[in-house]
Amino acid sequence: MRIFLTGANGFIGGAVAVALIAAGHSVRGLVRSKEKAGLVAAHGVEAVIGSLDDVALLQAQARAADAVVNTASSDHRGAVEALITAMAGTGKPFIHSSGTSIVADLAMGEPSERLFDEGTPIEPLPERAGRVAIDRLVLAAPGIRSIVLCNAMIYGHALGPPAQSVQIPALVRQARASGVARYIGRGLNRWSNVHIADVAALYVLALAKAPARPFYYVESGEEALGNIAGAVASRLGLGAAQSWSAEDAIAAWGRNLAVLSLGSNSRVRGKAARELGWSPTRRSVTDWIANEML
Repeated sequence: MRIFLTGANGFIGGAVAVALIAAGHSVRGLVRSKEKAGLVAAHGVEAVIGSLDDVALLQAQARAADAVVNTASSDHRGAVEALITAMAGTGKPFIHSSGTSIVADLAMGEPSERLFDEGTPIEPLPERAGRVAIDRLVLAAPGIRSIVLCNAMIYGHALGPPAQSVQIPALVRQARASGVARYIGRGLNRWSNVHIADVAALYVLALAKAPARPFYYVESGEEALGNIAGAVASRLGLGAAQSWSAEDAIAAWGRNLAVLSLGSNSRVRGKAARELGWSPTRRSVTDWIANEML
């Protein structure tokens, strides 16, 4: 297939592009600059320079492609609307990337017993209501084989152009800068997680085999944030990880990262992806930190 991919130089997009090309597809990738165009070209991607705000460009690329994969933003409604308008009635596949902070809580380091699979109703926090609305917009798009992949905490090294995930690099930067790895509160909050290579494999599989309008949680395990911070401390040769108050964490990381990510619970079970035939090969984020992170 000829695939138009947004976010081609990003952490998810770069890995997905490499996996799609390895599977025999051709990829045209949206990037913002000539410098980034060179980075993706080195991995076999034909660069398209532009932005998610360029409606005419997005629609022209979507019409010319056999399939569209959006990895650039889970929250840019205008771009999603432009893409599904261009693809309406064509029957083409459209994979949209979401993230499991849509089920995050306000625990700030406290545990939760709530588990979500694809059949569990979602009542998002106000900060994530817009993202959930976009997911639903994609799944309701007429005449498109629309698919939403909702990724848990992703870890691993970049498989395409240089890029990083969100949560673990933030923990590492803070630990290196201060000499103390931190978790929030008691650090008992848990997030599901998944290795980037397994994420990319699911995008390829979903493009080939997913029916219209599925929603998939993408996860292969879970871990408490206190244990992740402890693994970071050990890998960096620091002392024991230490607790941070909510106030200090928000001051350092900002509300979005501290509250909706590093301090929350996001526990999902990707039953539907496994029913599709996805078999993730990496199961432990703390093993990866201990043995491969640096």
